Formats: sequence, C-alpha cells, structure tokens
Amino acid sequence: MKKELHVVFGAGQVGLMLAEILLTAGKRVRMVKRNRGEVPAGSELMLGDATDVIFCRKACADATVVYHCINPEYSSKAWEIMLQPIMDNLITAAGSIGARLVVLDNLYMLGRTGGKPMNEDTPSNPCSKKGEIRARVAERLFEAHRQGTVHAVCGRAADFYGPRGTLTLFGDYFWKPVLSGKAAMTPANLDVVHTYHYIPDVARGLATLGCADNNIISGQPIWMLPCQPAVTTREMCKRFESYLGQAVQMKTMPGWLLKPLGIFIPIMRELGEMTYQWDEPFVVDDSRFRANFDVRPLAVDEAARATIEWAKASYLV
Repeated sequence: MKKELHVVFGAGQVGLMLAEILLTAGKRVRMVKRNRGEVPAGSELMLGDATDVIFCRKACADATVVYHCINPEYSSKAWEIMLQPIMDNLITAAGSIGARLVVLDNLYMLGRTGGKPMNEDTPSNPCSKKGEIRARVAERLFEAHRQGTVHAVCGRAADFYGPRGTLTLFGDYFWKPVLSGKAAMTPANLDVVHTYHYIPDVARGLATLGCADNNIISGQPIWMLPCQPAVTTREMCKRFESYLGQAVQMKTMPGWLLKPLGIFIPIMRELGEMTYQWDEPFVVDDSRFRANFDVRPLAVDEAARATIEWAKASYLV
C-alpha cells in the first residue's frame, strides 16, 4: 500500500519536530520551505515561496494532509502582508485536492479573558494589532471550512518552550545570559500563572489532528493543543534549576524600557502590545483534546530535563 503523503509547510521549531513524528508513524513526508537547511532524514524537500499559489498547488500535489506551520518574522507589518495570502493559498491548494488542512495558531485573537481559562469556545476578542490580524486570518480559514472549500482543523497553543525554541521567552535572550551566570530580562510578570506549551507536545498534537478520524474532528475545527498545567514563570525557572545545577536568575523588564530597546532590538518593539498576557492568569484548558485523543503532555520534569540538555548543547560553545 502506498504511504499517505503529509506535506509540512514551515521547517521551524514545530515543523521539523512534526515531520519527525510523522515519519516515525510511517507517513511519507514532504517538507516545504523557502531555503535549504535542516530537514529530517527520510523526508522530501521542496523549496519555494508559500505566497505563490501556483507553487503551493505543486507542493501539495498528492497530499492527504497539509500542515501550516509557517511562522513569518515576528512583526505586525510582516504579518499584515504575509499571513492572509499564505492562508488563502494553502486553503486553495489543499481544498483543490481534498486534503485536510491542519493549521498551527496562537491565542492572540482571544485577547483579554479576565483570567478565565481559554478553551475552544472562547470568543475572539483581540486587544492588539497582532491579535486583530490573527483573528481575520483565522476567520477566513473557518469560513472556507464552513463553505466546504477545505476541510480545516486548527490547533492552538500559547507561548512555546523546549528544544529548538530559540525565539521563545525561554530562548536566545534567556539561555545566553542564564548559562553565563547572569540574569535574563523578560517583559513577563514572574508571578502570574501562564500556560507554556512544550514544543514536542505541540508537534504531537498537530500530528494527532492530521491523522485523526474524520468523525472526531469534522464538527470541531478548533482544538487547544495538549499542555502542562499553567504555572508562574518563576516556577518554570525553578524547574530548570533542578537540571541545570545552578540558580536561574530572571528579572522583569520595566514596560517603559521596551520602546527604547526596540530601537536596537526589533522584537522588543513588537512585544509591548503583548504584555497583557502576563497581567492576569493566562490559562489554556486542553480538556477537550484529552477527552478525545489518547495524547498527554510530557511530564514536567522530563520536559525540563530535555530543555536543559538542548540549551546546553545549543548555547554552551
């Protein structure tokens, strides 16, 4: 029997791990990206631009499932330009061949919830420019799904951490100073509970949605991906200390400092509107996913240990 073809757009922190999981599950995998670089052994590589609908159609040829894990530059301007065309092209490409379209998304479109846990029924209520963009793009996807243009399912996740998470809160700007015995600066309130999604859990969740029976997901296009219980950022640091063998120092960056820092560090300029996520509890309820699939997040201690192993291998040179 010919293997199912699963096409993964985006070879970043989630896409690469997703491809590895699909290969282990016996799927044929095609990685689609703009530039050469790392791809899992056994996968196909196709280079091109997802803003080109003709290329997207070619990349999706013969696919059973298409995954959208493309993550443009963290910039409202870039998102405004790129996110909608990419989504439209993947809707067209996947829909034209009857492939399932699995989309990785964040929670920006939900805005402030007053600390209430977020689930699949939490209404869209963006309070940031990035959230507004995400809300528009997500609605286009769901409208195409309702009209039968494409069979779509969306997996949502909060802030990432773990292996390959170089651009996360626990990434470059965290591990470089911490491993040097210095304090890392963060815009986050260290003592407000917050859901952090472990990257391998996100990848496993997307693979589950891609391989799931139609009867389970047909009436539910949105799923909160499996996650560990929400904890404070300070508690996350304490978990890392156990396997790092040294204290993890982290200090909250004053809000007024983000703008001037943005002159020299562009991502800081983009973070200002997103700090609301640490002003109140930011909690994901993944109970619907757990009730429907036999998938659980990795134990917190194992995730912390794997994160430290990756951080040492990546930043201690």
